[in-house]
Amino acid sequence: MNTKLPTKINQLLQKKPQGTLFLSSWLLSNGISYDLQRSYKNSQWFTSIASGVMYRTGDTPTIYSAVACLNQQDGKHFHIGAMTALDIQGFSHYLPMGKQTVVVFSPKNEQLPKWFLKRDWDIILRNFTTNNFDNELAITEEVRDGFTLLMSERERAFMECLHLAPEYYN
Repeated sequence: MNTKLPTKINQLLQKKPQGTLFLSSWLLSNGISYDLQRSYKNSQWFTSIASGVMYRTGDTPTIYSAVACLNQQDGKHFHIGAMTALDIQGFSHYLPMGKQTVVVFSPKNEQLPKWFLKRDWDIILRNFTTNNFDNELAITEEVRDGFTLLMSERERAFMECLHLAPEYYN
């Protein structure tokens, strides 16, 4: 009988949903060396978005998978907020026209990486940093596209809308 141990790449890909982004530092901390990462890119298991950021070749990463990746793999505190959070939770009262707008909030000391901001996610991205709200107050977890996201509860999302008015909401 021929029993093969699963390779590191197979074990990794079986644990993560399609569209997952992988940070090189996280892969390293999970036993996949830089040389092995390079080998996976050369053999087209992974496609690189930017230096140190990749995804499974053939997948289509989303804005939600990227936010979840940064939070889970890099210890960040980005959350979906304002009208986007209300919309996802079923509290919007209009049909959007054109591209979807996604609002991402973070504490003042955490910035979205340049690769994140430069990538075309096929949405309108609004990123705000603020210390006006406690980082953990009225934040819930919500599953979107198979990824667990931090998201404003409806009361906080409404307060975030007020915080952004009148410049973004009039």
